[in-house]
Amino acid sequence: MKITVYDGATTIGGNKIYVEEKGRGVFLDFGMNFARYGRYFAEFLNERSIRGIHDLIYLNLIPKINIYRRDLIPSDLDVSAYPKLNVEAVLLSHAHLDHCGNISLLDERIPVITSAMSIAILKAMRDTGSYGIGSEIAYFTVREPSDDPRVLKSTKNNIPYRGRDFVCTQSLNNVLTEFLCYRPGQEAKNFKKLEPGNLCSLREVELPFDVESFEVDHSIYGASAYIIGNIAYTGDIRLHGKHSENSKKFIKKAKNVSILITEGTRAGYRGEEEEAIVSEEEVFNKCLEAMEESKGLVIADFSPRNFERLETFIEIAKRTGRELVITAKDAYMLHAMECVDGVCRMEKVRIYGDLKEKKRKWEELIVEERWKDKYLDPFEIRDNQENYILCFSNYDMKHLLDIKPDGGSYIYSSTEAFSEEQEFDFQRLYNWLEDFNFRIYGFEMVIDRGKAKPKFIKGYHASGHVSSSDLRWMIEKIDPDIIIPVHTHGQEWFKKEFEKTRILGNGETFEIN
Repeated sequence: MKITVYDGATTIGGNKIYVEEKGRGVFLDFGMNFARYGRYFAEFLNERSIRGIHDLIYLNLIPKINIYRRDLIPSDLDVSAYPKLNVEAVLLSHAHLDHCGNISLLDERIPVITSAMSIAILKAMRDTGSYGIGSEIAYFTVREPSDDPRVLKSTKNNIPYRGRDFVCTQSLNNVLTEFLCYRPGQEAKNFKKLEPGNLCSLREVELPFDVESFEVDHSIYGASAYIIGNIAYTGDIRLHGKHSENSKKFIKKAKNVSILITEGTRAGYRGEEEEAIVSEEEVFNKCLEAMEESKGLVIADFSPRNFERLETFIEIAKRTGRELVITAKDAYMLHAMECVDGVCRMEKVRIYGDLKEKKRKWEELIVEERWKDKYLDPFEIRDNQENYILCFSNYDMKHLLDIKPDGGSYIYSSTEAFSEEQEFDFQRLYNWLEDFNFRIYGFEMVIDRGKAKPKFIKGYHASGHVSSSDLRWMIEKIDPDIIIPVHTHGQEWFKKEFEKTRILGNGETFEIN
């Protein structure tokens, strides 16, 4: 058996780990490496979709292997010399883009194995997202050569979207299946149809290894860890969230596997950084305290698809006598989740009715059809600001121009900035908040070596990743023969703590006798 880390060995995210035996293999995640992408691209400077995978291959942003969609290969890109792996599936840990973002590029014959919740989230992300190759995980637009075969163009409306094959780690219910097979608006005459991929459960497929899936605690619902033969893979995992018992069940089941492939996002953190690991319960109490002393409009800003944090603010709104207002895109995501577990999370929230000329079909036919009475006009919020908590991010601040608040509170309950570009985002965010006289909780702007930077305040956010001390405990409990760290900058910490650590660089292979 061989393990090759194609990406994610020395960065936080971008995991692409290939496990192979006798010419048959699976990938553990196939994520987008934001650290690498950020060297060349930014929010308004993207790779050229008309060139398929050309730009990504040339800049070494994806591995040079022959496993990609044929319709994304322009005539001047020869992939025949690249290794052609026999990839029978991608085992996806969760629906964060640093773990799933490059699945959109893979040969459509490669199925994705993941949880029902992750499948639903990926579908909702595609339905509501921007257009372009990077968003095409759940289904994609087929490309074809233009008059110049080096340039790829989207096929016309008579060629349907092609759905990816999904293998669900649980049983697929009829409601979820119907959701996966339907794109809102496709019944219209000139609207592009969706041709769904094959959908089945894990017990219905034959794989080169025995595969067991385990729900684990992370900052997004549907996160999974896997045991593949005698290998355990954590994906992203933590022990300080509301569902930490799920992680402990996986750890117990993984005891004495030969090889542990583990995330190490916070490996080596110590002192204040290590102490900054807080629980979701602490976040609830800290944010509730901020809410209780707030007057006027309140904005709660937390990570996209952090539904556990959303539930936290639903309870805070209830306790403080306010209404929580989410975006239509958030509501559609909650609709997708309901297709999995049957739980309606919309009972105690309202929907922000932003001013726009036309709604997209997913909003018009699903969100508005189900919850039209929950829409809230911005002028109504303007007249009763003390009654609401708005779930807004940096990208929603423009809507304040309609609400026109004069004072209020902003609670930042999300991850810290980890790049210079994100620090610039906080400066722009701060400008908005300062202009509208908001009191800020969760961060403050400070001057560091002549530059304004955000300084984050402990207690308003709980990390989605296991702490150094919990990571040590987890590894000791599992007691593997070999530890392969990924998703980390803490390789030296692993080597110092565990003699059985094997450090693999990107593209390096470990062979098991």
